[in-house]
Amino acid sequence: FMITPDGLEDQLLGIVVAKERPELEEERNALIVQSAANKKQLKQIEDKILETLSASEGNILEDESAIQILDSSKVLSNEISKKQKVADETEKKIEQSRAGYRPVASHGSVLFFSITDLPNIDPMYQYSLAWFVNLFLISINESTKSKHLERRLRYLTEHFTYNLYCNVCRSLFEKDKLLFSFILCCNLLTAKNDMDFTEFMFFLTGGVGLENKLRNPAPSWLSDKSWDEMCRMCDLKAFKGFRQKFESDVDEWKKYYDDREPHKAPLPPPWNDKLTDFQKMIILRCLRPDKVIPLVTDFVREKLGEKFVEPPPFDLAKSYADSNACIPLIFVLSPGADPMAGLLKFAEDKGFVGDKFNAISLGQGQGPVATKLITAALQDGTWVVLQNCHLAVSWMPAMEKICEEFAPERVHSDFRLWLTSYPSDKFPVTVLQNGVKMTNEPPTGLRQNLLQS
Repeated sequence: FMITPDGLEDQLLGIVVAKERPELEEERNALIVQSAANKKQLKQIEDKILETLSASEGNILEDESAIQILDSSKVLSNEISKKQKVADETEKKIEQSRAGYRPVASHGSVLFFSITDLPNIDPMYQYSLAWFVNLFLISINESTKSKHLERRLRYLTEHFTYNLYCNVCRSLFEKDKLLFSFILCCNLLTAKNDMDFTEFMFFLTGGVGLENKLRNPAPSWLSDKSWDEMCRMCDLKAFKGFRQKFESDVDEWKKYYDDREPHKAPLPPPWNDKLTDFQKMIILRCLRPDKVIPLVTDFVREKLGEKFVEPPPFDLAKSYADSNACIPLIFVLSPGADPMAGLLKFAEDKGFVGDKFNAISLGQGQGPVATKLITAALQDGTWVVLQNCHLAVSWMPAMEKICEEFAPERVHSDFRLWLTSYPSDKFPVTVLQNGVKMTNEPPTGLRQNLLQS
């Protein structure tokens, strides 16, 4: 089962209106109940009229009892119809007021469907609708308030977009963070009709086609792969006539190709003035794929802002603050990363040492031991760390069942379950979707080292 974009938009609209204008949502719900009652009464009247007509014998005009029933039914029916008319008019006014909040609901729907494709990149990138809605509610409560509707919606949209970005980024590997920003950016632009979806898909794939029979005009510097992609690019509406112009201006394009920073250089005429920023990116993607990363970085920076190309550094305290006793915290491992030293230090700072902190490395025969540790910790309010979950594939269904049974009334508020695992398609999806996921790769470069120190 998967929710549709329109269905999610309506759900988010109901949530934001209920929070921002509770009186509107209450009135709307009351109207729905009233309308249902009115329709039920009308149906009962119709049934009564039919019953009276069928039961009447001889001339109905001479049946005083039947005439009284029909007259009273008509009066009641008219009253109900008037009530329903007033209710319909009121509902229209409420819908007009609710429609003011639709832009933020539509924006939220685009954001959700930007994260649903992430499992195609890595099986550990799983996020549930309940998790997403909870994040939306947090943004409604924490974003800057304003009596001016347009300003309020802008504050809420900006807060939720960045809040989602930060929460998703902490669970992504470094290599995928820019890709996520780019997907987010392109989906938002496509939703506003500021980007053509066909062009976006071409940028991602380079197009698909049969063997190219057109001769490469500059084989000394232009690879056959680049030439093939450029020929396929010419099938896009915006690039009509590009191939012929390229062939006649090969020397100009050679200068562009040789530029040290082609992503910052103007395209040979007339294309620099003719194309949008994204269409220019498509050309560079074909000619100089080595410059795609700085190009995408600049594009996201310009469209969404600097903070969407600078992921927040790893923050274990923030991840812990976002968790509760019923939500596992999951470290997604990468080669060279060992979160245990940092976790032990954090546990010590929080007072979870000795018997209050139990760690076990999963493997053959360790499942029952882990179950006992969790059962005891649920009552005592201690921490349990299950390392290397990817090595205990057969025990994962049992762990999933244990996590599903976590409930506030049965779990000590101080209890936490910490899990570590390398990416695995056998890791329980429900645990991933609802847990707080973190990656903590070894820092690369001086800046990352300083940020993590």
